[in-house]
Amino acid sequence: MKSRHIIAALLLLAAVPACKSSYEALLESNDTEAKYAAAFDFFNQGKYSKSAQLFESLAVITNGTARDDTVQYYWGLSNYRAKDYFTAETNFSNFIAQFPRSPFAESAEFLRLDCLFRSTLRYELDQSPTYKCITAISEYLMNHPDSEYRSVCYHMLDDLEERLDKKAFESAYLYYKIEDYKAARVALRNVLKDDSDNRYREDILYYTAMASYNYARMSVRNKQKERFLVFYDDYFNFIGEFPESPKRPELDNLYAKTKEKY
Repeated sequence: MKSRHIIAALLLLAAVPACKSSYEALLESNDTEAKYAAAFDFFNQGKYSKSAQLFESLAVITNGTARDDTVQYYWGLSNYRAKDYFTAETNFSNFIAQFPRSPFAESAEFLRLDCLFRSTLRYELDQSPTYKCITAISEYLMNHPDSEYRSVCYHMLDDLEERLDKKAFESAYLYYKIEDYKAARVALRNVLKDDSDNRYREDILYYTAMASYNYARMSVRNKQKERFLVFYDDYFNFIGEFPESPKRPELDNLYAKTKEKY
């Protein structure tokens, strides 16, 4: 930034009445050059909230000029650095739509993804933002297969997919915790029906077997034999996939104990 523009901004700040802050006066000023210089000065000092307000004010003045994309990009970047990810995501979305050929375009696309990622919620809460973010990342990778941000995007996807896997497992496991074993087995099996690659597959198969065992154990006597046969199926499914699991000995003991009776 040219030093004379920064000097002009400082002179403008010095000239304002004491009743109005120098920053407020600059914000209301029509001196584009002074405001532009000051916006970058605040940005470089790490005063991102102030630079965001100045870039927002400049966006009206520079609309349609050669500086338009620079001002719009740094407006979003200021909000991003200020950790206002909701506003920054809106900034970058608008930027991408208006300036698809700008030198800042790919960076804006990635930063939008990062804003979406940072706005997602922990697995216990609503996962709509997670699905939105996964879709956006997938589209970005399709459009930019050689992006320098590719590895970061895959890391984000892994984190988001793990969150969805955990939510699916925990939602089904809740039935087990409240000892509704029949519902637990159905819910756990449905998790794998919907997503056979769920990364909690070992736990899901283990609790499926435990649910069927407990359901059979708590049944009336004339229903137990039939229901323990279901447990045997679940037991063999588990040990077939996870023969070395630390959970196996417990299931082995339950299987051996029930086989003595039925």
